[in-house]
Amino acid sequence: MATRQAERTGGQDSSTGAFVGAAAGFAAGLFVGLARKVAVQAPTMLAGEWDEALAAEHRAVIKIFDALEQTTEKDVSKRTVLLTQMKHALGKHALQEENAVYATLRDKGMKEGADHLNHEHGYVKQFLFELTELSRSDAEWLPKLREFRTLIEEHVREEEQDLFPKLKAQLSADENKHLTTMMNREGLKLA
Repeated sequence: MATRQAERTGGQDSSTGAFVGAAAGFAAGLFVGLARKVAVQAPTMLAGEWDEALAAEHRAVIKIFDALEQTTEKDVSKRTVLLTQMKHALGKHALQEENAVYATLRDKGMKEGADHLNHEHGYVKQFLFELTELSRSDAEWLPKLREFRTLIEEHVREEEQDLFPKLKAQLSADENKHLTTMMNREGLKLA
């Protein structure tokens, strides 16, 4: 009888240990995932208010363009890695702008500007699609990238020199702080 009791207790201890181990692994996975998200979003969060943070992200994307423009048709792997980085950076950036900043632009009476910027985001996605579909060794890849860069630079100028300063001026300090929080929350979703 003692043997059966020991077997049952041993079985329960084993099951409990497995459950605790699984729970600990799950918790560790959640923590690592959250830590990664915070690490990816941290540069944006540390850049300051929403407009400064978005400008920092703009500069980071331009650096990726610079690196891509230094490649040749032989640098297929490097182009692939950099394009993937750009796609991720622009995807997160677009989510922040569309779900927080452009919505606030509309809310503050700048619907036409917000709609124009949102429309341009469609072309950003189109260029990313075309660059992904085009062979990285194709002679047309770099000219397509340069055409894309022109669109991005004009888009950035509209935001940083026109619409974002107008929006920031309309918002109170508390509203600017709230928009920064909303924007960072959206960024964490894709970080």
